[in-house]
Amino acid sequence: MIIKPTVTDLLKIADNRFELVIATSKRARKIAEGEKPLTNVKERSAVTLAANEIVEGKVKIKC
Repeated sequence: MIIKPTVTDLLKIADNRFELVIATSKRARKIAEGEKPLTNVKERSAVTLAANEIVEGKVKIKC
């Protein structure tokens, strides 16, 4: 099973892994609490949805 987007893809957007983890977890929490995903990817995992939103540029990472 190949997981998309890859960490390598995401690190092209984030300055470092810590920033990436914080941004992904904050967005995943909002999705898990009921906020509508901004991506059309069919996935159950809030973390995967959040990662896809970041890679698609629909969610910005703030320092």
